[in-house]
Amino acid sequence: MTVVRAASARRSETPGGVMTTFASPTQGGAERSLWRVEVRPGVAGPRHDFDREQIWAFVSGGAVVELGGETFEVAQGDTVVMPPHTARQVTAAGEGFTAVVTAAGGARAILPDGTVHGTPPWIA
Repeated sequence: MTVVRAASARRSETPGGVMTTFASPTQGGAERSLWRVEVRPGVAGPRHDFDREQIWAFVSGGAVVELGGETFEVAQGDTVVMPPHTARQVTAAGEGFTAVVTAAGGARAILPDGTVHGTPPWIA
């Protein structure tokens, strides 16, 4: 068993938000990554895709999720299962949002033009 202490949580900040990694292959040796996403009101993450499924559980606030050509409004308590190879963009609504997200360790981001961007640091 591995215990990853709160003081060891890894923080990554991008223009789209702040990701705090709780466990990942390089942090605790987990097969799956688990992280928190915090996004300010009105901020949109980049339009992109992933080669692995992601599960987003919204723990506060709300967002508009564009996923595979459909648009969903989500709020605290909602969970979105994002299949692999499905274009997505998440935009914070109202007061912004906090979500807890999990994906396979090593999941790779794919840009709209098909370029494989690689594994973000919060998933590695």
